[in-house]
Amino acid sequence: MTYLGIDISKSTFVVAYPKEKGYTIREFKNTPAGIHSFMHTLNKDEHHCIMEATGNYGVTLLYMLDKEGYRVSLINPLKTHNFAKTELSVTKTDAEDAKLLSRYGQEKQPPVYKMPTKTILILKQKRTVFRQLKKQHTMLTNMQQSLDVLPVQDQLSKNAVKKVIISIEKQIRALEEDMTNITKKEYKKQLELLTSIKGINNKIASALITATGGFT
Repeated sequence: MTYLGIDISKSTFVVAYPKEKGYTIREFKNTPAGIHSFMHTLNKDEHHCIMEATGNYGVTLLYMLDKEGYRVSLINPLKTHNFAKTELSVTKTDAEDAKLLSRYGQEKQPPVYKMPTKTILILKQKRTVFRQLKKQHTMLTNMQQSLDVLPVQDQLSKNAVKKVIISIEKQIRALEEDMTNITKKEYKKQLELLTSIKGINNKIASALITATGGFT
């Protein structure tokens, strides 16, 4: 098995192809067309792709590789960081990072990543937005309270903050309800088992199901 290291950025990704001596380095656009060009260089029986879990920029590549049946592993950046220390690697370029991932794959031979279902991917997106909205709600509520204690108050500013809080609360309720409904429909058995435990309601159960991929 040949392990290809892939370093991903917003607009491109760099691939390190091991050869008898050293590596061949190629860069592709981080777009569906660029990913298709990359896949044309692959052999399903020979190649195993190694990527870091570094956010949304690599999700489309991961999804397309998995969908087409290519071997791909998703590595926690902390593991590759520690691996780099053992190699005394200090150079930080896209090409060197791709080479490092290739060497990591060759030495560790990590398992093939199991892509979550579409339902779980959708639930994860909703929960990410939900968490961010909750943070914004807390921030704006604190701002509202700080405005209320000022000796001279601007009503327009207070009204603006109040309207945004109301809007965010509406979106939070809608997302929470939608996540619960999806969970009830797609993971009814898991939801019933979880909510039978004292202290676990639909909200907590939905979060657990999302985080564990339906306990798969």
